[in-house]
Parts: sequence; C-alpha cells; structure tokens
Amino acid sequence: MLKVHIFPDKVQSGAAAAARGASLIRQALQNYGTANIVVATAPSQNEMYDALVAEKDLDWGKVNIFHLDEYIGLDDHHPASFRFNLHKTFLDRLPIPPMAFHPVQGENPNPQEVCDALEREIGSLRLDVAFIGIGENGHIAFNDPPADFDTKRSYLPVQLDEVCRHQQFAEGWFPTMEDVPKVAISMSVPQIFRAKAIINTVPDARKAAAVAAAVEGPVTNLCPASILQTHPDCHLYLDAPAASQLKGSYQE
Repeated sequence: MLKVHIFPDKVQSGAAAAARGASLIRQALQNYGTANIVVATAPSQNEMYDALVAEKDLDWGKVNIFHLDEYIGLDDHHPASFRFNLHKTFLDRLPIPPMAFHPVQGENPNPQEVCDALEREIGSLRLDVAFIGIGENGHIAFNDPPADFDTKRSYLPVQLDEVCRHQQFAEGWFPTMEDVPKVAISMSVPQIFRAKAIINTVPDARKAAAVAAAVEGPVTNLCPASILQTHPDCHLYLDAPAASQLKGSYQE
C-alpha cells in the first residue's frame, strides 16, 4: 500500500523519510543480525541522507548496501558519476564503513557482465529497505518509460529517454546535453519491488506532475513509479511543491 506523507519543505520530508528508514534498518538488525538496503543517488535524496547519517545507534558495520543505478561509460571519479556522488553525500559520511557496498561499475566495457555480477551478489537476498526517488518522467531508478515490469533480471542495461537526459543536464551534472550519456545500468523494477519496504523521497515542484501521475493515475509502465501503488509497504515523502498537483487529501 502506498502511503503519502506531505511536509512544508524538503528538509522536514527528508528527515521523516530518514527516521522511518532508520527504524526499518534497526528492526532488520534486531531480527536478523544484518540489514540489506538499496540506495539511490540524486539531489532529491540529499536532505534524507543528511538526516540518515545523523541517526544514532545504527550499526552500519552490519548493513549491506546495494547501488541502484549508474551511467555506462563513467568511472567513479567523474563528477557526474552516481558512485562519486553517493560517496560524497552518504557513504563517506557514515560513522563507520558499511559491511559491504555493491557498486554498479559503469566504466566496465561489458555492461552485461556488470549486470550478471550484481545479479549473483544480490541473488535471492532479503532486501529490507529500498531508498529511491521519482524522476521527472516518472522513472524509478533508470527504468524510463515504457519500463519493463516483467523482466526476470535484477539489473539490466537501459536506454535513457530525452526527458531523463534533460533532467540530468538541467541539474548541472553535465556541461552540454551532448555530454549526457544515453545508456545506463539500472536495478530493475521487479528487483526494487522485492524490498520489504520502500522509502521514496521526492521534493521540488519540477517533480509534481510525475508525483500526481504516480499516486493518482493508472498503474502503467508509461509512468513507472505508478507501480508503487501496488507495493505492500511503500512510503512516499513529499514537500509541498512536489505535492502541489495532487487532488486527493493526504494527512501525515
């Protein structure tokens, strides 16, 4: 069931998302001794990560972290690399290193080899929490419309559509549109869906149309995030601008 939480600003929505996510990680540590999580890289996640790294009494040394997606052709030193930015905003700020981090090696000239290796690593592993966002085109991870809802693969090479590429350029990651990669490796929609809980953090007015389609529109692969309506435990954290096109009544 998709539950919508709306806050006045993205600092508050990010803090609330982090608090719920931290609680789920603690619960997994208590129940299983370890926790397995999935993490995204995007400016939309920054406030959530600020709050998550500040959470007390989280034994990150027992947390196994899987990376959501990465551009094909960028190494982890490129300033637009998702791995580079994930280290800067999250991983390098943790009080202790995680048990393991499973990055998407975008610079490997054989993307399918990368997908195969990640698929072996994630296997049938229990996933406790997936921290994700929604793109301006309604994508989750780099599963642009029309997304594959039925693939059996955990990770797959994908083509990026022009709306997605323009978002990456407009966010300042690349000097020109021509520099934005056209291909990436992404965790698949079915693999994201295997997470027991999904924490979806989406701030800013530019995401408002995608949020409205995801929450109140039909479930369709033309708005990949709409499938989150059917997940048994998905919490969507919005600031007021991101929620501005919702027509329903939602209360915290």
